[in-house]
Amino acid sequence: MPDKKKLLLLGVLAILLASIFLFMQIDGQWSYTFPRRLKRAAAVGVAGFAVAYSSLLFQTITNNRILTPSIIGFDALYLLIQGATIFLLGADTTIAMNHQGYFLFNVVIMVLFAGLLYRFLFRREDQHIYFILLAGLVCGTLFRSVFSFLLVVIDPNEYQFIQDRMFASFNQVGGELLLMAAVFVVLVSLYSFRFIPVLDVLALGRDHAHNLGVDFKLTVNRLLMVVAVLVAVSTALVGPVTFLGLLVVNIAYSFISSYRHQILIPATFLISMTALFGGLLLVERVFSFAANLTIIINGIGGSYFLYRMLREGKKC
Repeated sequence: MPDKKKLLLLGVLAILLASIFLFMQIDGQWSYTFPRRLKRAAAVGVAGFAVAYSSLLFQTITNNRILTPSIIGFDALYLLIQGATIFLLGADTTIAMNHQGYFLFNVVIMVLFAGLLYRFLFRREDQHIYFILLAGLVCGTLFRSVFSFLLVVIDPNEYQFIQDRMFASFNQVGGELLLMAAVFVVLVSLYSFRFIPVLDVLALGRDHAHNLGVDFKLTVNRLLMVVAVLVAVSTALVGPVTFLGLLVVNIAYSFISSYRHQILIPATFLISMTALFGGLLLVERVFSFAANLTIIINGIGGSYFLYRMLREGKKC
């Protein structure tokens, strides 16, 4: 089947699941139910695109199909920010804070962390991308350790509040917050789209990119900052979804025969929409909210990650 027909099939599937999510069992309560579902669907679109696109960019830059941006420590840093804020200010003060300001604070902290990491580890032209991954892994472990310590010493009455921040949620995203996140994602994506032809070259590897005239260091630095902003925005908006990017990008590579990014980008986005809307329908209609979307996605994605690891190990 040609790739254009495959994209059309993915589009139809994503629209079908989105329509079921939006219109199923409204029972005449349009004025109350539909606007809230529409807001959640918009949050799925913004976060789903940010996660899928950033993961595709990251795997292209690292030339590795089993890595995601979360390995740099974004998820762990996000949890640490939530834990430290509640520990220092208390849950009541955190709830009373301006949501847009708090969202911006989370995004700025995560982007600054990524920028400092890139600056210190990419100062030399011959510095390898895996130095960043190793440093990010160490930082992520440190952040999670501090977060675990905060969970022990935090007020037990505030533990439930911080526990809600540990899982992705599309239920409590405000309209102004969603608009701010969408603006960030659109602007950063429009800036990065000019690199789409270069991405096809970067996918060939560092040496081939150099030989074909690509300024590898400058291009990778810019794309890594794009990844940082996208991951920071999606994480601050709905929370951490660790393995979603790994899952949808690898499915896209398996389903789409072309390695051209102008085909892969919409494919990963549509697969992400299918996975998220399908997961939400499972949580709401099958499990009756007894399960969490993050647990379902991370369970499937984590299993696939282990499968990829074992498969790569057999090749070696």
